Parts: sequence; structure tokens; C-alpha cells
Amino acid sequence: MGLTEKRSIKAFQDSKYPELVKEINTLAGFPVEFDVKWDTLAEPDYAHLYEEGFTKVYFTPVVNAFKAITADDLGKEALKETVKKIVIKNEGGFYSAGSAYSFENGVLTIDHQPVSNIDDISDRSSHLEKFLSSKM
Repeated sequence: MGLTEKRSIKAFQDSKYPELVKEINTLAGFPVEFDVKWDTLAEPDYAHLYEEGFTKVYFTPVVNAFKAITADDLGKEALKETVKKIVIKNEGGFYSAGSAYSFENGVLTIDHQPVSNIDDISDRSSHLEKFLSSKM
């Protein structure tokens, strides 16, 4: 990872990341632990897309899925009992919702390329909602 990528990641960490985590925790109704593997998210020559890509690929689908799941008290309780931690990484080369999500022992793992299919938010959101709901 070069300096350009490091700067873009740092800018995202300092500006967008805290507000996205806060929004997710507010929706969840409890503090969700995050483990972001920042070094794996760096894609050479795409630093200019990090803010948009990280937001749309990783965080907006979680926000949308949590909104749908927590629409009632049953969903709020189920989410609280199920999800303890979210791991975000780019290690498997996945670029579609069908292969990007895994769940084990309370840990939701999102393994997706940060700059592939950025605008497929609806597909990722819908898939994640169904996927998480099936684990509750």
C-alpha cells in the first residue's frame, strides 16, 4: 500500500467511519464491535474511490439490513442476541453479495472487493438482510 492509499484510508477513518459506526450502533441498539482489516482494503490506483466504495460496499448494506431487521421489537432482540462483531476485509477476491458474507459465533464477516460493483447496494442490502435473518 502506497502513500496515496494510506492517505485515503486515513481520511475515511477520520471522517466517514465514525459516523457510519455510530449509525449502525444506533440502529442495533447496542455497541457492535468492528474489526476492519484496513490493509486488505487498499486497492492500488483506486484510492479516489475509497470513500464511496467503503461506504456503499461495506457500511450502507449493513445500515439497510439493520433497519429492516430492527423494524420491530422481535427483530431488535434477535439482532442483539445474534450479532456481536462485524469483520470487514478484502481477502477472498469476492465481488458479489452471494459470496461476500459469512457468519459464525456472533461474527458477521464481510469479505468483498471495495471497488467492485460499488452501486449494487440494493442487492447487497437485500442479500445481507435475508442472510442475517436466516441466522436468527
